[in-house]
Amino acid sequence: MVEDTMSGTETRTAEADQKRALIINQAARLFDERGYGNTNMTDIARAGGIAKPTLYHYFRSKDEILMQIHEEFVAILLSKHEERRQQNLSARAELLELMADVVTLLDTHRGHVRVFFEHARELPAEEQRVIRRKRDQFRANVIETLQRGIKNGEFTPTLDPKLAAWGIVGMVNWTYQWYVQDAKYSSREIAERFYTMVVNGIGVPDHREV
Repeated sequence: MVEDTMSGTETRTAEADQKRALIINQAARLFDERGYGNTNMTDIARAGGIAKPTLYHYFRSKDEILMQIHEEFVAILLSKHEERRQQNLSARAELLELMADVVTLLDTHRGHVRVFFEHARELPAEEQRVIRRKRDQFRANVIETLQRGIKNGEFTPTLDPKLAAWGIVGMVNWTYQWYVQDAKYSSREIAERFYTMVVNGIGVPDHREV
């Protein structure tokens, strides 16, 4: 009987998690398509195929859904990096993956990406601070990777890691503004080409101005 009760509880928990995930994904899609301010709880309930009272059972407000979208997005980025730390990758390989983490999310979490970069200011002040700290952690991971690359000879010793990190993060973060699936390059290919530009540059080494 105890095992049956636990199984039933676990099933209900799993179903609730699935429902919350569905709501979050639908909300992220709507926020991406219509904008946060133009989407209300009725729209989200309709998109999720649930009654509005049911929606309020899972989320108390649109702000709570917005925060969850932000949390999920940054959690994916940070957890991927933590997993890679166990693989002893070179600094160059790690930098490529850090860049790809952001760009490839455009295929799997496009709504999350736009919401994260455009609607952070819609969050309450304390929640903004929470997300800012986590966002800063991602940039800190890039800086740490660059510093390690300088130390072991993979990157030039004259590199300013903090300045380079700002440039790299800005490059990948802005991709959502123009990226289209099924275009000339896949999201992974874009990340790889960005990486090549960062590491190798775009100029001809022996070029001389006329």
